[in-house]
Amino acid sequence: MSKLNLSIAVGPYDRMQPLVEGDVQLDGVDPIFMALEPEEIFFRAFRGAQFDICELSLSSFTVQTAAGRNPYVGVPVFPSRAFRHTSICIRTDRGIRAPADLKGRRIGVPEYQLTACVWARALLQDEYGVKPSDIIWVRGGLEQAGRPEKISLNLPPDIRIESAPEGVTLSAMLEAGEIDGIIAPRIPSCMDRGAPNIDWLFPDPTSAASDFYRRTKIFPIMHLLGVRRTLAEQHPWLPAAALKAFEQSKAVALARLRDTSATKVTLPFVEEQMRAARALMGEDYWPYGFDANKAVLEKFLHHHHAQGLSPRLVAAEELFHPTTLESHKI
Repeated sequence: MSKLNLSIAVGPYDRMQPLVEGDVQLDGVDPIFMALEPEEIFFRAFRGAQFDICELSLSSFTVQTAAGRNPYVGVPVFPSRAFRHTSICIRTDRGIRAPADLKGRRIGVPEYQLTACVWARALLQDEYGVKPSDIIWVRGGLEQAGRPEKISLNLPPDIRIESAPEGVTLSAMLEAGEIDGIIAPRIPSCMDRGAPNIDWLFPDPTSAASDFYRRTKIFPIMHLLGVRRTLAEQHPWLPAAALKAFEQSKAVALARLRDTSATKVTLPFVEEQMRAARALMGEDYWPYGFDANKAVLEKFLHHHHAQGLSPRLVAAEELFHPTTLESHKI
């Protein structure tokens, strides 16, 4: 029997490389890999379901699932996770000394429904009592003007959203002092190049995130893996095969990273950071699979619904193909 020739779009992460390079095989599939930026993958996937298997925004996936129109079915592989303490930057000349000082401020977001923004708003509300309705949101492109929401939203009436002026980016607005801060997955270029009076909200984001994890055990999930729904209906074995292959790929990548004879990434102190991560979060600090991530997913889904992004509370199980919710044991 011939293998399925499928397109697979994911970011160029170390945990994907063993699969991309052929050291790990996806059973029954002859893959065509595309290493793309998340923004391109998500736009093409949710506008036209252009990929057979791909990395997807957890927030956009939830919006589509709640509405019953998701062209993909989920697999509990989580290519991107991040503590979002580094997603909130501010003007330091506006008297913002603590998260509570964001109340009444104008904060830029590339898209209101971005997963990073959902998690950041959850953090602000749960930890510091700052509700989404306490902030005036300014929506626009971070570095390229005119960015639209990928998915139409029906937000609560107390959410105040303005559009950035035509032809103006959020990064430029922050540098000019036209907004008080930005919440986004990427650091704005004005901050990256050291523009004055711009810094993170949390002076030591790593320390703040570590303390957050110790108390909550939440390592925020940004992206999940999706299989085109029509493919999964034709080949119900495919989602579980994808889970198996991506889990194996991650295991090979971590084994390589643990080999300290020569550093595998272009960054000093990698060994020290890896030991620190394992001491804080355990041996499997980047878990795949449903059971290991159910509590994190439920926290996200609760806030996604509470923020008005999903019209109903989506159960964590709804996100995934049923064959990926459990696995065999020997």
